[in-house]
Amino acid sequence: MKAEYDFSQAKRGAVIPQTGKTRITIYIDDDVLEIFREQSESAAKGYQSLMNEALRQYLEKVKQPLDEETLRRVIQEELQELRAAK
Repeated sequence: MKAEYDFSQAKRGAVIPQTGKTRITIYIDDDVLEIFREQSESAAKGYQSLMNEALRQYLEKVKQPLDEETLRRVIQEELQELRAAK
């Protein structure tokens, strides 16, 4: 192994795209996010995965497109269920 390497001509490698997922930015109420983060600790899953699962469960239940108003309502319903389970 060399003591020193020259990276002056280095180029960043291509980023491998992830299929089946899209990175987005959304605003989530602080209390909603905190509950999902708390649940993620006990579920041994990331809070984003739990949020995704909650949205999938809702979509399976209603079989309709999800708009912003519906998303807010779903999150509030999930919060109520989580609070009741505590």
